Amino acid sequence: MKNTLILISLILLPLITAAQHLKVSSDNRYLETSVGRPFFWLGDTAWELFHKLNREDAAFYLKNRADKGFTVIQAVILAELDGLKTPNAYGEIPLIDLDPERPNEKYFEHVDFIVNEAARLGLTIGMLPTWGDKVTPAHGGGPVIFNRENARSFGEFLGRRYRDKPIVWILGGDRDVANDEEKLVWRAMAEGLKKGDEGRHMISYHPRGYNSSHEKLHHESWLDFNMYQSGHSVRYNNVFRFAEVLRGVMPRKPFVEAEPAYEDIPLVFWEFVNWNDPMRVPAGVLHPDHTIARREHFAKGFFTGHDVRVHAYWNILAGACGYTYGNNAVWQMFEKGGSFAIPCLTDWREALDRPGAESMTHLRAFFETYPFHLLEPAQDRIINNVLKDSLHIRAAHGKGPVLLVYAASGQELILDLTGMDKRISAKWFDPRSGKYSNAGKFRNSGIHRFTPPSSGTGNDWMLILGK
Repeated sequence: MKNTLILISLILLPLITAAQHLKVSSDNRYLETSVGRPFFWLGDTAWELFHKLNREDAAFYLKNRADKGFTVIQAVILAELDGLKTPNAYGEIPLIDLDPERPNEKYFEHVDFIVNEAARLGLTIGMLPTWGDKVTPAHGGGPVIFNRENARSFGEFLGRRYRDKPIVWILGGDRDVANDEEKLVWRAMAEGLKKGDEGRHMISYHPRGYNSSHEKLHHESWLDFNMYQSGHSVRYNNVFRFAEVLRGVMPRKPFVEAEPAYEDIPLVFWEFVNWNDPMRVPAGVLHPDHTIARREHFAKGFFTGHDVRVHAYWNILAGACGYTYGNNAVWQMFEKGGSFAIPCLTDWREALDRPGAESMTHLRAFFETYPFHLLEPAQDRIINNVLKDSLHIRAAHGKGPVLLVYAASGQELILDLTGMDKRISAKWFDPRSGKYSNAGKFRNSGIHRFTPPSSGTGNDWMLILGK
């Protein structure tokens, strides 16, 4: 019983500390709480949370994510899906006459409720003041409402209102910085946030797909850590390339994947142009009228729980200080019978417990057992590696000393263990179940082969080598 209570306390402790203000570690490699405890960014993409959900549903959603061990909820105040003109669940729009200097108090009272409920559950809100289409006309949406003056004013209003809450500010919102004027608008908003919250919260930037915030903004004084978006186009996306680049960008800043491929999103979803035409909706998705299209019509398929696991482990073993999970139905809070921005396989409630989301619990537990902030990439240990696709292998040295090696498809591992201990113990970790299995001890003679317990699509494994 005593051991059980100790285990429970160790599990809950990170959830409790997550509600503190966050800061960058002294070595600029990861994020930590105000008391210096390493903070594992396990985000969930809930872009339409403030805009679409009522308070009962928002509380239900947040509890589900807290129970699964998520630490950050990424949500947008001026949302993407007509967030300026379509009211929230209580009939309120965020701004009076589309004016950033005239926020609607009733709308923000609802935002307050969600922020407070998240804090009560130990969650940090990764808060986007606005989706990027309100700053730049690129890629449609909008309307553009921000200039330098009102961006600074809106930022100061938000910073002051949420000064004492567990918040990380995220500028950008799926848009890149197209020109110097847009950069100045974002800079003004950041300056307003810092003035309003007295510099208590960190700021980052969420770019468009296949891009990283460092490309245009790394030397901005307000950018505390970098975010990148690897996109939604291919399975086994070599997401690790962002981490490999960012490890060498100076001055060093922490970095995190803010938007990888979402579970249940169609591959290359933008190729379909008329989502609400029943003749054009990809097969297997939910129509607004509850009918089901035939799955065989959609040849490219949907990203799976296995896909999101692979991207998560590749990112972190390559040096990222966390990972943001996403589900296609959850980000847009899709309701059966409602409209969607991108076709969905389920509604948002069913999507909360999809396999990829469940496996994020094990992801966090693993990288707190083998601390993420102490990992150093060890690709030189892998003899049979390839640079992309399902045969790519990631390895990292950790505390112990320990060597972690991740096989995305349960492929054979040929490793050079030269310089490690003469006697090594081995075990396997199953990212699907979170369970460990003993693989015995062996005498280290340099080159060794390891065969995971199972192989093929969906059979990812982590090999753990150490004392």
